[in-house]
Amino acid sequence: MPSLTPQHILQAYSLGVFPMAHADEGNKIYWHEPEMRGIIPLDGLKISKSLQQTIRSQKFYITINKSFIEVMRNCANRKETWISEEIIQMFTELKELGYAFSFETRNEKQELVGGLYGVAMGKAFFGESMFQIENDASKVALVHLVDWLKTNHFILLDTQYVTKHLITLGAIEITQHDYLIRLCEALKDVL
Repeated sequence: MPSLTPQHILQAYSLGVFPMAHADEGNKIYWHEPEMRGIIPLDGLKISKSLQQTIRSQKFYITINKSFIEVMRNCANRKETWISEEIIQMFTELKELGYAFSFETRNEKQELVGGLYGVAMGKAFFGESMFQIENDASKVALVHLVDWLKTNHFILLDTQYVTKHLITLGAIEITQHDYLIRLCEALKDVL
């Protein structure tokens, strides 16, 4: 395939596939289509009592798309990452085209202390990655994302895979077949 473009990424998402760079192979991009998919049902987000207290304390506030590249770089700042420079470039272009969004958690000093990013298309949001520097910062970003998705009548929040962390927040695993049915419904107005 020629070099990656924003259109490749959007087409892949519409087919239930997503890109990941493999650092051990020179950041070559591979397309992933797992047999089991992670989603967070929008009415199934689990907010613990301690997270409720954090939200009520108002020690964090959220901005959207104010520090998109910084969020991506923080998400990539880990021992093993699938977020290459090529992926950062393509998602930045998707942001400029109005498809990619970052939800940024800031502390009282206005410092970026957590966040997440992903792609919105139709009524689906394809979550890519999240990070936090301060406790609960990524979770607060997720709560705001879910509120934003509900307000804007989204019906699918894709997490790609399920992790122990995401399960505590209400993520579930469904088959790729079931995922594609939900995806088709979420994208019916754009395909």
